[in-house]
Amino acid sequence: MPTESDLRAAIEREFPGVRADLERLVRIPGIAFDGFDHSHVERSAEAVAELLRGCSLDVRIVRSGGQPAVIGTRPAPPGAPTVLLYAHHDVQPVGDLSLWQSEPFEPVERDGRIFGRGAADDKAGIMAHVAALRAYGDRLPVGVVLFIEGEEEFGSESLERLIAEHQADLAADVMVIADSGNWDIGRPALTTSLRGMVNCFVEVRTGTHPVHSGMFGGAVPDAVTALARLLATLHDDAGDVAVDGLVARTGATVDYPHDRLRAEAGMVDGVQFIGTGALTDRIWTKPALSVLGVDAPPTTGAPNAIVPVAKAKLSLRLAPGDDPKRAYAALVGHLEKHAPWGAQVTVTFEHDGDACEIDSSGPMYDAARAAFTAAWDGTQPVDMGVGGSIPFIATFQQMFPNAAILVTGVEDPDSRAHGPNESLHLGEFARVCLAEALLLAKVAEAGRG
Repeated sequence: MPTESDLRAAIEREFPGVRADLERLVRIPGIAFDGFDHSHVERSAEAVAELLRGCSLDVRIVRSGGQPAVIGTRPAPPGAPTVLLYAHHDVQPVGDLSLWQSEPFEPVERDGRIFGRGAADDKAGIMAHVAALRAYGDRLPVGVVLFIEGEEEFGSESLERLIAEHQADLAADVMVIADSGNWDIGRPALTTSLRGMVNCFVEVRTGTHPVHSGMFGGAVPDAVTALARLLATLHDDAGDVAVDGLVARTGATVDYPHDRLRAEAGMVDGVQFIGTGALTDRIWTKPALSVLGVDAPPTTGAPNAIVPVAKAKLSLRLAPGDDPKRAYAALVGHLEKHAPWGAQVTVTFEHDGDACEIDSSGPMYDAARAAFTAAWDGTQPVDMGVGGSIPFIATFQQMFPNAAILVTGVEDPDSRAHGPNESLHLGEFARVCLAEALLLAKVAEAGRG
């Protein structure tokens, strides 16, 4: 088996080619959302398949009613464990192009970072896997299954079917989910909890048609004001979620500096944090409720008329241990109970996802921590939560209950995944590639033990 110094040299040797292939992937606008050209998702899958074939894997492009995923396999040496390496090749839409400092699908280096949609989330995850395989060549000490999904950003609608259809091929002793991030530049992390989610729409109706705001205003409520009053009931005066029955937990083991969170979130001067308790609890282990959008007449050209109907999209993030179906019922009950002035309230479900919590003890997690500590030159990883949701991790937990699941990633606090000017820190990316190569060696050692 290659030594640590061998793997360091191999990653350094392979890194220019890994970066070049990452940039080629970034140039493919593989967006799985409705309304986009899905031929680019097909191109993206083909490009990933070609990369995996170059690592001497047996490769198939598969689907189950959704976008294409790529499965690549290489059997384990006798007595060695098998490791599943997950990432996804689809990306988020780019949003408002005017907010980007460079073309989203033309990677550009600035200040030691590569900017481009998908550079961090999650095409660098794919290339970290590829880098580790290239570092070993034909001396891979474990079996590998690479599972590169094609619609994670769109909700992984076909993922459970794909896993069920290919469960035997995907079975592994260890699963590395490369779709999260690290605590900071220079400080690695293992993600051990993620929040669940429920998205829905709430419509408020006060009339059957618009009426004159002068003739009827003062007696007849408008739906926009009614919606605003209803949305205001979702939080208490401190900013904590006011929906009864939701799980809220405390006890995060690291502190989130206030100035760092303000800077990362781009908060305007004078704006205060909402909620109570430690910041890490507020964003990792307590519920959060956000209004994502509102349908109402735009201000430009709005007539002097009372609006009869208004609609909002809500996103409820759930603490680990909460159940999405029960939480949705609690939210619906709250909205119906607090309807102002007898307004008609209709709630429509969009989608949900399970939270997850990972027991990060045992030999495979020890192997991961040792690999990360070595790759970051003695800096030990922290266990961290993530306020966002990756519902399919719970699916992996349910379908592969005996596998150790390691949630890792390439993002850092400045990556801006899903936002304009998404980027990847090249120095940290090199460490991630080395960490994964070391992880495979240490998993092989743990498996023999």
